[in-house]
Amino acid sequence: MAATGSSDGEAETQWAALAGVTAALAMFGAAQGLSYPLFTLLMQRQGMSPALIGLSAAMMPVGLILSASFVPAAVRLFGARNLAVGCSLIGALCFLGIGYLQDWVAWFVIRFLVGAVINPLYVLGEVWALSLAPPSRRGRVMGVFNALMGAGYAAGPLILITVGASGWPPFIAAIAGFGLCALILRAVSSKLTGFEDDGQPASGLFGFATLAPALLLAVLVSAAVQQSTYALIPVFGAGYALPEAKLAALVTALSAGNILLQIPLGLMAERFGGRAMIVFCALATAACALSLPVLITTPLVWPVLVVMGAVGYGVYTMALVELGSRFKGTVLVAGNAAFALMWGAGGIVGPLGAGALMQVIGPLGLPVVIAGLDALLVSFALYRSFKRQNS
Repeated sequence: MAATGSSDGEAETQWAALAGVTAALAMFGAAQGLSYPLFTLLMQRQGMSPALIGLSAAMMPVGLILSASFVPAAVRLFGARNLAVGCSLIGALCFLGIGYLQDWVAWFVIRFLVGAVINPLYVLGEVWALSLAPPSRRGRVMGVFNALMGAGYAAGPLILITVGASGWPPFIAAIAGFGLCALILRAVSSKLTGFEDDGQPASGLFGFATLAPALLLAVLVSAAVQQSTYALIPVFGAGYALPEAKLAALVTALSAGNILLQIPLGLMAERFGGRAMIVFCALATAACALSLPVLITTPLVWPVLVVMGAVGYGVYTMALVELGSRFKGTVLVAGNAAFALMWGAGGIVGPLGAGALMQVIGPLGLPVVIAGLDALLVSFALYRSFKRQNS
């Protein structure tokens, strides 16, 4: 009887820690979601060109990419809990510096630093969520985790609408988001697993690539598809003479699917497995993309975009579920760091490739690139599955 009580207590503690991590990362997501439109508005007011604004926005993913390989070593050096709390506080200080300096040249450097310090938060947040989730419920837990992360990110622009883009209020909101993230992580830190002392052999990013290349390709494709769709779906719609009000609504529909349907996809992953769901989500994304030219001027485009937003990002959610089911400890940290690297790379490659093809063949370039990337992922995933079964 005592053992049962102890087990129930441990389960309650585990769920409380999971809720704390999810809440912390949602706060951080809101702060990051606020930053993108804020910087664009501020730089437009200073008369910066679209090229400079885009280059400034690229500093954050560049920071993510270049810092990814250092995350496993930083976890071993500082400890997972100290690193996450410290990075949250440094993120708050970065936004304090951004608000104080009001200098677009300094912003380039600071936005790069923000990308570098938020990387451990991404990595460790996902690692903790995967590790705290019971194996039988990992799919739904990661669905909830990613849905709330998406909701937090989507809340950022709403916060900016509420507080405005002038003076200190938007910077205080971003600082508060990072500060709350640090406080929550500190409060639940005693219940979070410390991966720096698990005794597992260290695994670098390149070492992990030999273990799970299909998962890394899934992350690259998911990032490329999501970022190119979000960036270029208004351009695609404009090519079919949609009014400006509808162009913004296209992005809203994608975001709605991303938030609303991650949990059902997670439940499906528990039943069919992460690998099968990666293939399913990739095929569904390609089908949605290829239907866009036919449906873009009809009411059917809205449900298609909702589904497309869900399954496009769902490839990443399913890759996380599969990662958590196959790896633990420091190898899991290395895997998540590799995911961060591939996400950053996909976010650069996808919009560039789709934009270039749209320049050549018109709006059709976007669905062609999306369908091509997903076809590549499905082919490679099936090849790896066949190879494992016959080895």
